[in-house]
Amino acid sequence: MRSPGFWWKPRRGGRACLLSPLGFIYGQVTTHRMRQQGQKLDCPVICVGNWTAGGAGKTPVALALSSLLREKDWQPVFLSRGYGGAECGPLQITPKSDANQCGDEPLLLAREAPTFIAKDRLAGALEACQHGNLIIMDDGLQNPALEKNIRLAVVDARVGIGNGLCVPAGPMRAPLRNQWAHTDAVIMVGDGEAGEAIAAKAPCPVFRGRTEPDPEIAATLAGKKVMAVAGIGRPQKLYDSLESVGAEVKIGRAFDDHHTFDRHEIEALVAESAQNALTLVTTAKDHVRIMAVDSKLAKKFKVLPIRFIADDPQGLTQWLHSRLTNTP
Repeated sequence: MRSPGFWWKPRRGGRACLLSPLGFIYGQVTTHRMRQQGQKLDCPVICVGNWTAGGAGKTPVALALSSLLREKDWQPVFLSRGYGGAECGPLQITPKSDANQCGDEPLLLAREAPTFIAKDRLAGALEACQHGNLIIMDDGLQNPALEKNIRLAVVDARVGIGNGLCVPAGPMRAPLRNQWAHTDAVIMVGDGEAGEAIAAKAPCPVFRGRTEPDPEIAATLAGKKVMAVAGIGRPQKLYDSLESVGAEVKIGRAFDDHHTFDRHEIEALVAESAQNALTLVTTAKDHVRIMAVDSKLAKKFKVLPIRFIADDPQGLTQWLHSRLTNTP
């Protein structure tokens, strides 16, 4: 789904209050699940998750951590649920796999390191352990199947935890006070008062960084009038990224998160951009789903990849490495 706008407003309006009893129940159920003991594996597990439903930038962070940890001689393997795909797994994914079968995020991860999907996280982890010496989970902070050595909560500093209520009244998967005990560090992405409010009361380390568009592709979009297509949790993030590189977003077409495009939709988007003489741009996640429908039509879209850049990569890497090796 596309996260409702009222989720991200600090002041709780009528809809949030009306849904808050359901949110209370949802949050208590999730809290109970998080307290269950997970299965310990032979190799360590880093979980890159978030406290909220909706995109906070987990996948770019997971990719960045993989790159940083390889410098310390770790051999990371990604583990994903494969949300939006038909396959249950465990199944190893390659960059040429079908997004309709494995979901979109695993295809991006597979470009960086061996990647497995599995609805059953334990079964997937047992397979992943055979291909590296470190598992990086993309999402799963609230999933109790595995014992996690490092639990990271990725936070978009611009919106933080929104209104602080649980789904469906707000974006939280469980109350923040209950999730701190299951969080070893916060990865704060970007700047914003909402993020600073969280950092000020964090009982754990807070590492900061930012997401930025690929500079080579960004340069080709500067000064262009574009039509932006986004099927992500917060489509505004694509629009903001395009404007940050000097593009002018004339038309924005937003779809639900992990939206499965059909041929008619794609053809209509291509036709609309051509009719208005606009450059058609989408996210890397959306593009792999469009590719699964028609590779020729997918070539009509320019892709704006996003990467995570840590403010203190050495400090972050050393902290992760010391936790993984249990050395000071």
